[in-house]
Amino acid sequence: MSDSGASSDESVEAAVDFEDLFESAPCGYLSTDKDGRIIRANKTFASWTGFTTETLARKRLSDLLTVGGRIFYETHFAPMLHIQGSFSEVALDILTSQGRKIPVIVNAVERRDSAGRPAFIRFTLFIAADRRTYELGLLESRDAAQATVVAERADSELREQFIAVLGHDLRNPLAAIASGVRILEREKLSERARRVLSLMDGSVVRAAGLIDNVLDFARGRLGGGITLLRDADEPLEPILRQVVAELRAIAPTQVVDAQYNIDEPVNCDRVRIGQLLSNLVGNALTHGAKDQPVRIEATTTPETLVIMVANGGAPIPAEARPRLFHPFERGDDRIQHQGLGLGLHIASEIAKAHHGTLTVTSDETETRFTFAMPLKVSPI
Repeated sequence: MSDSGASSDESVEAAVDFEDLFESAPCGYLSTDKDGRIIRANKTFASWTGFTTETLARKRLSDLLTVGGRIFYETHFAPMLHIQGSFSEVALDILTSQGRKIPVIVNAVERRDSAGRPAFIRFTLFIAADRRTYELGLLESRDAAQATVVAERADSELREQFIAVLGHDLRNPLAAIASGVRILEREKLSERARRVLSLMDGSVVRAAGLIDNVLDFARGRLGGGITLLRDADEPLEPILRQVVAELRAIAPTQVVDAQYNIDEPVNCDRVRIGQLLSNLVGNALTHGAKDQPVRIEATTTPETLVIMVANGGAPIPAEARPRLFHPFERGDDRIQHQGLGLGLHIASEIAKAHHGTLTVTSDETETRFTFAMPLKVSPI
C-alpha cells in the first residue's frame, strides 16, 4: 500500500510539473484543430498578446496575423504543413489585442489519427525581436531604394505590372499544377498518395479563388474597378449550373439545392455573375451548418434578376453585418475560418458594377444573401 501511495503521489507531482512547464515556459505553446482554430494556448502566449486564454480559444491562428502574414499562412504555410507534416523556423508577426506587432519564429507539427487524417496541430513560438529588427531594417532600406525608382513611374504602368504578375505569373503555373494533379489522379496510386493529391487539389482551388479575389481587389484599389463584358444574347443559367456543379464536387458531403427560373434575357457579364455566385455559395459552405442544405434560387421577373443563397447555422452577429462587405472582414469572431475576407467584398463590387445590390439577412433560422439587379438600366 505504501509503494502504491508513493507512486500515486509521484504521478500527481509529475502532472503538476508538466502543467507548470506548459503554462510558464519561456515560449508560446498553441494547440489548434486541423483547420487552425485554437484549442488551447499557454499563459506565456496569452501574456504576449494581451488576450485571455479563453478569448484565444475562440480564434484562429491566422486571425492573429498581419494581412501579409495571413496571405503567406493560408497560401503557403498551411498547405505545405498538411503535405509535409511539419514546418520550422517561419518568421511571422503576431498582433496583440492593442494591434501591436510581435515578431516571432514559428515551428509547427501536424498530428494525424489512426486513419491518417489530420487531427490537430502543435505550434511553438519564440519572440525574435532583435533578429527581426535587423531583417526589417534591411528590408526597409531595400524598399526605400525601390520606392525612389517606383515613384518615377506612371500610375498606369504600376497598375499594368501588378495585374500582369497576378494574372499571368500566378495563374499560369497554377493551371499547370492543376493539370498535373488531374493526370496523376488517373494513375494507380496508394491511398496515401491519393490523400496528398486531394490536399493539393483543394489547395489549387483555394489559391485560384484567392488570386481572382486579390486581382479584383487590386484593380479596384488601383482605380480600374470591376470590369464587365455584358452580353444579353447568351443564356445565364448554364454558367450558374456549372459553378454549382464545381462547388458540389469540392464539398461532396454537403447538400446544395439549386432552383433556376430564368425566363427573361439578362444583359450581364456571365463570368462575373458566376464569380459572385461562387463566392456566395463558397461562403455558405464554409460558414453554414454542415447538416443543413445550402439553398440557391435564381429567378427573373420582367424587371429584375434575383439570386438568393441561404444556409442554416449560427446567425451573423448584428454588429458585424454593417462591415460584412468590407475587405478583410469575415463576419463572426466566434467561428473563424480560413480566408482573406475578400469574397463577399468582391461579390458586392460585382453587384454594384451591374447597378444591383447585395444584401444579407440573418437569424436563428437561416442566413440569406440576396443579389438583385435591374434587367433594364436607364442610360446615364
